[in-house]
Amino acid sequence: MSEDRTPRDRDQIISRIDTSVPHSARVWNYCAGGSDWYEVDKQLVDQLLADYPSAAGLAVASRQFLGRAVRHLVREAGVRQFLDIGTGLPTGDNTHQVAQRHAPDARIVYVDNDPLVLLHAEALLTSTPEGSTVYIEGDVRDPDTVLAAARETLDFEQPIALMLLSMLGHIEPGPAAELVQEYMSRLPSGSYLVTCDSIDSPAMVELNVHYAASGAAPYYVRSREELAATAKGLEILPPGVGPIPDWHPDTAAPAPLDQMDQWGLVARKP
Repeated sequence: MSEDRTPRDRDQIISRIDTSVPHSARVWNYCAGGSDWYEVDKQLVDQLLADYPSAAGLAVASRQFLGRAVRHLVREAGVRQFLDIGTGLPTGDNTHQVAQRHAPDARIVYVDNDPLVLLHAEALLTSTPEGSTVYIEGDVRDPDTVLAAARETLDFEQPIALMLLSMLGHIEPGPAAELVQEYMSRLPSGSYLVTCDSIDSPAMVELNVHYAASGAAPYYVRSREELAATAKGLEILPPGVGPIPDWHPDTAAPAPLDQMDQWGLVARKP
């Protein structure tokens, strides 16, 4: 874990939190049933879901997809290392909890640059004695810095799973795909990419126009082709690119319709 923050450090971090406009990490936390949000975030979500109820389950779908993907990679692929960028605010069954439940020696590096996430991460992200869970402050757009910091915990001679869940939408699709390809080019053979994002259904396009109008950082939805472009040169695992509730579901029951506009994939680097 990161070293303890002094009161002065914490005051400086808190001073960076803007409660006057909605923020994606807090909005997502509210949607997932968390408690780390402000009234401005709640008001926006309540307004958007009143107009676009088909998006109500996207955050829950993303969290469930994370759990199934990590479990699969640990148990079926033997992965023991995870680089989770855009961690978001900790909730139940974070990457390290799922991975270390099945492999206590798993090593996880979390990366985020949101001040509220930073405050909560050190208190909530723990590790088994056999493994390691580390949080670093960094920006996904700076792979040199992120990967240099990750090397202090992860063995880059062994496979690493890169987790980019519901966060690349803050970057336009073309540059986002190139950025993911840059990360994967620096990871060893046998590494994996796990990613998901909002698909460009009419409802999601309109919702995100209204989301940006609130003053929040714009979020760019993806077409199927744009999402698949993040895995260029990789082997996409079955069932391919599609709604994340359909990725190795735990039950045969149909997924709620309000989860189906979050699409994703899991892919392996040859």
